[in-house]
Amino acid sequence: MATVTIGGAGIGEGNRCYVIAEIGINHNGDLDVAKRLIDLAAFCGCNAVKFQKRTVDVVYTAEELAKPRESPFGMTNGDLKRGLEFGEGQYREIDRYCREKKLPWFASCWDEGSVDFIARFDPPCFKIASASLTDDRLLKHTRAQGKPIILSTGMSTLDQIDHAVEVLGKESLVLLHTCATYPATYDELNLRAILTLRQRYGVPVGYSGHESGLASTSAAVALGACVVERHITLDRAMWGSDQAASVGPSGLTHLVRDIRIVETALGDGVKRVLERERPIIAKLRRVGA
Repeated sequence: MATVTIGGAGIGEGNRCYVIAEIGINHNGDLDVAKRLIDLAAFCGCNAVKFQKRTVDVVYTAEELAKPRESPFGMTNGDLKRGLEFGEGQYREIDRYCREKKLPWFASCWDEGSVDFIARFDPPCFKIASASLTDDRLLKHTRAQGKPIILSTGMSTLDQIDHAVEVLGKESLVLLHTCATYPATYDELNLRAILTLRQRYGVPVGYSGHESGLASTSAAVALGACVVERHITLDRAMWGSDQAASVGPSGLTHLVRDIRIVETALGDGVKRVLERERPIIAKLRRVGA
């Protein structure tokens, strides 16, 4: 299975799990909150942070934007969507700040214009969200940037994933198994699908989790997930639609620690007698010592 390189890190079998802290829209339109989330990801030892970028009037219909929806930004869904979008100046500051922290960043781009916008910052890769998996034009436009692609596969059938992989090609492609409910319940996670995707496509496969707990994400690593993506937040009680499905500071600290412990515990699969076992053999084994 080929290795994909993102931001100088190898992704795939034999490499450490690549941990992505998904900031998404949990910054609530506040650049200071975004910086504090970047700080959190860096402190916890994450490999990268990720944002989301949309051209609001392209991604949503006028009818959808006009729907009533109370938020800190106004009384319509459009007020909310526009309030959550960072512009040129804010992303330039995010880019500067992440470089200062030596932490790669990239984004899920929901339309072609957003791909072009993020491309100006020379990200190490592009992410395609589960909701966009069936958007051939977006897939082709993203692939044309010549960067590695991480594709989430939630809310998608194997036939739909087959088609998306055919459109994108397997070169420099990473798939993420995910359940696109927020928050997901444990019976919905179906972590063994990680093995299904690896066998079917022969590309590196990771896991994007939206559950409220941590144990299942560590289990995904034990099953071979080479990338882990989790939404992060400063406080799960904060306002925002994704906060409840996110990991707070304590949770992220423990999650990254547990992922590294699991990696160490998995070993190389070669059965051998350890040097530290030899005194135990001499002490306890009556036959064949």
